[in-house]
Formats: sequence, C-alpha cells, structure tokens
Amino acid sequence: MGGEDEKKKKMKLLCLHGFRTSGSFLQKQLSKWDLSIFHHFDLDFPNGKYPAGGKSDIEGIFPPPYFEWFQFDKDFTEYTNLEECISYLCEYITSNGPFDGLLGFSQACQLLFLSIYIRGCVKRGATLAALLLGYQKQGVVLKEHPPMKLFVSISGSKFRDPKICEVAYKDPISVKSAHFVGAKDWLKVPSEELATAFDNPLIINHLQGHTVPRLGKETR
Repeated sequence: MGGEDEKKKKMKLLCLHGFRTSGSFLQKQLSKWDLSIFHHFDLDFPNGKYPAGGKSDIEGIFPPPYFEWFQFDKDFTEYTNLEECISYLCEYITSNGPFDGLLGFSQACQLLFLSIYIRGCVKRGATLAALLLGYQKQGVVLKEHPPMKLFVSISGSKFRDPKICEVAYKDPISVKSAHFVGAKDWLKVPSEELATAFDNPLIINHLQGHTVPRLGKETR
C-alpha cells in the first residue's frame, strides 16, 4: 500500500494547548512520547484565539508568542470570552476537519461544544476539549460534524459553572477516552472527576506533576 493509503488510515486529532502557551509548545511536550504512538494519528496544533493576557509560565523555557483560549477568575467559576472561543473552535473544526478526536492539556480539555448562550470563559485545554464533546453529544454544537471517537485528557478538569455542567455533563459521554492523572499534579482530583463524565474511561496514573508525562513501556 502507498503512503497516501497509510495516511488515510490515521485518526485525525485536534490538539489543544494549555493556558498561555501555544500549539508549538504542546507539540514539543508530546515529542517526549515514543514515535510509534504517532504512527496512528495525524495531529493538528492550533493556537488559542487570544494572545496571552499576562505572564506565561514557560517564559525563558520556550519562545513566544503565547496564547490563551479564554479568561477566568481565580476560582475558575466565572469566564470571559468562552462563547467566542467555542465559536472559534467549532469554525476551525468545520474548516479543517473532520476530526476523529480531541487531545487537550490542562485548560484545553474543557471546551468541546457550546452553541447556546453562555456567560464567560474557561482556562484549561483538556477542560475545553471535554466541554466540546459534552456539547456535541447534547446536540448543541457541531451538529453536522461526525461524532468524535476519541478523547485524550492530560491534567484536565470540569468547568465549575452549574449552568455549563447541567448541559455538558448531563449524561455520560460515550466516547473512548484516556485520562492522564499525575500523583503530584495540583489538578489530580479534578482530573479524576473529569474522567467520571465519560463512559468507561481509561485512567492512566503517573508519578509526575502538572505536565505531559513521559511514558514507560507498559503505559505506551
């Protein structure tokens, strides 16, 4: 079989970076994983809709520019530009898809499907992605896009706004999912809580913190 046939067999994943970083940085984070994993996937790494509105934790470690998907308060219960972010992602998915699944780190894991009015915005990549999935399942967004088949959460969490939760997490999300949970991650408990929103989730525990973990042979 030719190379084009092999490419067609790959699952296409939309990969959403964490707070005030970039698609290039998430790509760098994932490069620590064994190359054999990526033979199965075609990965897309967009940048967040908004330039970083403050200091990035990766300044001096990885070159700018840095981006954020939306903004939020210190308790992560009130959000700004969330609806705009979701519209941006839905348009990106429609224009560059179809996608077979989503991968998100931290803030990005929450965002998956919003088309009803929502006040505010959210912080994490994995959080954002999970929201999109929940909203797609409820028929709120991406109605014409094929159902997602896979979700990979790295240090993700749920949104905390009750108005969002009662829609996005109303029913178990029946998508194959893998959830990386770090023993030293400050989002360890929220990551475990996010996994409960999915039907039969695969939870992959590791000993590291709030990061894309290196994978041992068994985990790989």
